[in-house]
Amino acid sequence: MPLSPIDHDRRYGELEQVLRAYTGHPADDTTALAGPALTAYLRQTWHTRPWALAIAEQQLREYAEHPPGRLRLRLGEFYAIPDVGLPGGGIQQWLRCIADHIRRSIEEGDVPPPSVPTTHWEWHARFPETGQFLGGWFSQDMPDEFTNHDDAVEDYRSSTDPQLVARLVGELHELFAMGLDEPGYAVAAAELGMEVDPPAPYGTDGWLTMVAERLGTPPAEYGPGPQGGTAS
Repeated sequence: MPLSPIDHDRRYGELEQVLRAYTGHPADDTTALAGPALTAYLRQTWHTRPWALAIAEQQLREYAEHPPGRLRLRLGEFYAIPDVGLPGGGIQQWLRCIADHIRRSIEEGDVPPPSVPTTHWEWHARFPETGQFLGGWFSQDMPDEFTNHDDAVEDYRSSTDPQLVARLVGELHELFAMGLDEPGYAVAAAELGMEVDPPAPYGTDGWLTMVAERLGTPPAEYGPGPQGGTAS
């Protein structure tokens, strides 16, 4: 029978995170140099979950040394490695290679410095709530669901937990700290799921700045004023 979620995570959870980092990127690591996808995984994981690196190294090496046999394949009790353009034997060698890179990074304390994300996986790992916001409310279906961008922003605010709204605002300010130019913000928004243009006359950076200011301001609350009047 297929693995239960807890068994999957125990055996392959962090291995899967590493391999997701390769989405859209080749398995081009060499013994001397980690490729862009692995570097992105190392950078994000060092700065957010450094303890997970040792788990990744162990799971990668275990899978490379003991790939699933016929019985486990028949029962479905294994993690299927995505197609990375390598033959079966080449996959095992590659898994050992990236495990060696992770181990070396841990033992030598070699931490990639903060940088603008370089892969689709890294954009979403670093800005998860921004990905939810842009991908969920500003996909190509947005014009069919909302009258305009402002309505979509308000729908996000009204239907999302305030703590997650605050997280989005914080992520947007982290994005602004990168000092991107307008094409850079356009790339970031596209990577994070935005499929419509910002409303005129704004560019992507100007519109995101307005969104951060709007969502960072608590909505007006109405109720009895100090003398029984209405406060706004």
